[in-house]
Amino acid sequence: MSELSYWCELAWLPPGEVAAGVVVTVAGPRITEVAPGVTEPPPGAVRLRGLTLPGLANAHSHAFHRALRGVTQAERGSFWTWRDRMYGLARTLDPDSYLRLATAVYAEMALAGVTCVGEFHYLHHAPDGTPYDDPNAMGHALVAAAREAGLRIALLDSCYLSGGMGVALDGVQHRFADGDAERWAARAEALRAAYAGAPDVEIGAAVHSVRAVPPEHMRAVAAFSHQHGVPLHVHVSEQRAENTACVEMYSATPVQVLHEHGVLGPRTTAVHATHVTEADIALLGQSTTYVCMCPTTERDLADGIGPARAMHDAGSAITLGSDSHAVVDLFEEARAVELDERLASERRGHWRAAELLTAATAAGHASLGFPDAGTLCPGAWADLVSVRLDSVRTAGAGAAGAAEAVVFAATAADVHSVVSGGRQVVAEGRHVLGDVGALLETAIGEVRGAAV
Repeated sequence: MSELSYWCELAWLPPGEVAAGVVVTVAGPRITEVAPGVTEPPPGAVRLRGLTLPGLANAHSHAFHRALRGVTQAERGSFWTWRDRMYGLARTLDPDSYLRLATAVYAEMALAGVTCVGEFHYLHHAPDGTPYDDPNAMGHALVAAAREAGLRIALLDSCYLSGGMGVALDGVQHRFADGDAERWAARAEALRAAYAGAPDVEIGAAVHSVRAVPPEHMRAVAAFSHQHGVPLHVHVSEQRAENTACVEMYSATPVQVLHEHGVLGPRTTAVHATHVTEADIALLGQSTTYVCMCPTTERDLADGIGPARAMHDAGSAITLGSDSHAVVDLFEEARAVELDERLASERRGHWRAAELLTAATAAGHASLGFPDAGTLCPGAWADLVSVRLDSVRTAGAGAAGAAEAVVFAATAADVHSVVSGGRQVVAEGRHVLGDVGALLETAIGEVRGAAV
């Protein structure tokens, strides 16, 4: 296997420090050597300008939501009125159109430095709930899209059984549902078998929410995760109305219900956890459950600001996701964790840049079942994301402030090179698939047209 070397002007290395003149040697999809302190590029090495980071992990994605960007911003309302628009979009997609849309969305992520996506997947069946000839056709489309765009994928297959707590499925929700947890598990097993041994695909599980999965069905989903040692994700306490309904139905908060039915644990990620109590924070932390913050979606939907620092300090590693893709920019997600906390507390300095970069890299990859990614060290996945330090946003930072400039000033537009699993998918700010904006325009136009 031939080796290729990259010379990084600056690189963010373990344990979270910026080093100058770093040569990263790659063989196939893995890093074989990392050598700092090399003042000039060795012969044949590819020069990477700016600050080179490990690949970013987008730990929570709903790819089809990308088609809502710019459509729902002119409206008033709430999460629930936004959800009605999302359901209208969900009626339009089939495996072919989803493949085209997801490929463009994942290519947009690659341009932003994402090398692994956690796709929270519940768009399983035809719009009337009838399974496709291959019941996992929509899941296969997502895997194919990620591979085409140059990303690894954790396909988090979601169990979705009810329209709300004690509420029957309605309308398009039928396409999300398998009938019961046993039938969900049978389909998920078939999906997992299809990618057995694939190093770039992790088939995980998801409990959609306490709204959509009655407690008596949760243990079957948790059992799938435990049996296969795969990630288990769940939407938790995104809205106050969810908490109120849960307490009325079960005399417990969503976190408490998940704890009582074996869902929390070191493979589990609680997504949002916006409206959690002190007891909830303790349960999440004591079980070492990850918490995925999605600040750009949480503010777009007027969800609120979650207590990220308190959950981290209690034992929950924080990860980041772009969720509805109001924007696709993990640097914006990272800094929003700090800046939102400033707004809520009226104090500055809750998070160091290195902590937020860890959330975007190593912690995110680990939560998706790729613990050997998200760091620049021998044996890790060869993911190298290079960010300009001479743009109008980042100029003047210098080596000493490079990490802070990237977290608190850079945007996805400052990513100029992305190597994902040893394959260069972005060079000079351009994706190997070509004009990603045109791909998005075509794919989104198709699904919006179908929604009319």
